Amino acid sequence: MGLEEEIEEIREEIAETPYNKSTEAHIGRLKAKLAEKKEKLENQSSAGGGHGYAVEKHGDATVALVGFPSVGKSTLVNALTNADSETGSYDFTTLDVNPGMLQYRGANIQILDVPGLIQGAAGGRGGGKEVLSVVRTADLVVYVLSVFEIEQYDRLSEELYETNIRLDTEPPNVNVRKTHKDGIQVTMSDEVSLDESTVADVLRQHGYVNAAVTIPRDLSIDELVDAVMDNRVYLPSMVTVNKADLIDRDYLPTVEEKLRERDLDPEEVVFISAEEGRGLDGLTERIWAELGLIRVYMDKPGRGVDYEEPLILFEGDTVGDACSKIGGEFDERFKFARVSGPSAKHDEQQVGTEHELADEDVLRIVARK
Repeated sequence: MGLEEEIEEIREEIAETPYNKSTEAHIGRLKAKLAEKKEKLENQSSAGGGHGYAVEKHGDATVALVGFPSVGKSTLVNALTNADSETGSYDFTTLDVNPGMLQYRGANIQILDVPGLIQGAAGGRGGGKEVLSVVRTADLVVYVLSVFEIEQYDRLSEELYETNIRLDTEPPNVNVRKTHKDGIQVTMSDEVSLDESTVADVLRQHGYVNAAVTIPRDLSIDELVDAVMDNRVYLPSMVTVNKADLIDRDYLPTVEEKLRERDLDPEEVVFISAEEGRGLDGLTERIWAELGLIRVYMDKPGRGVDYEEPLILFEGDTVGDACSKIGGEFDERFKFARVSGPSAKHDEQQVGTEHELADEDVLRIVARK
């Protein structure tokens, strides 16, 4: 029996097993085993070679447009950037990853127009694994849906999940430390609903014999498996609905209801027409917000504050991160910095490398000679 057949058998057993406390540990073992088999299959596929879609990252951040064929991604990336992607009214128009650069508020944001995903992409159909590997390297995933096929969201989400991409969630707070004896010792807070035996069984399935496990907050079996596998990618996402110019007003309530059925707030979804160029300003602003980018204006000795070309960082970045992005010898020669703006208590506040910067701060770095 091949790996694909084994994976399907495990999936069927999980689906047929009712979930309750008495079956929890068994299901945990099955899901851990399933994760291992899928990883083994993925590694075999990677070793087999084939055409990949490795794209060198450029700019300050990278956005991956995810959608099924002919949803309008190529037209959209052309409208947002300086890319030139071949487009047509048939499937599989985008034959390779087509990167373009969106310039906004002083930032260079790389937009990746990846080949349209089809159902079964996570299993390798249509070159889907190579495509999804590109998505894993992005800073933001943008679902591009057709206004007439909102249900595409379900299949896209499934394909991304099957390729270990976790959207709009934080990594499970689980600490696993290998030990030399005493088996698997589990420490959990009172709010954790999983049994210790379930946790221990999942770890044993992944080859742990002796380990100290700490779980401070409640989590599901799937989240526990994710934490133990440690090969998941956690990314933010947003949704844009294309071809909005083609619907009648009477059809809009139907679209909004389909979005709500998928826990998508119509007020949070960005409606656009890539063909007509409508809604693109709102989409660009939303991409900026979801990426969490900030502008830091550098106060350069003898030249003053450079407001034309800000240093682009992410929310939560520090003076130390700024030094690293600037490069050179700032990391080694850093003495102190002076900050004015939203993050400073007062103008010209003297700070160290741990100071967290905010959008539109003015930063001057003082280095040792």
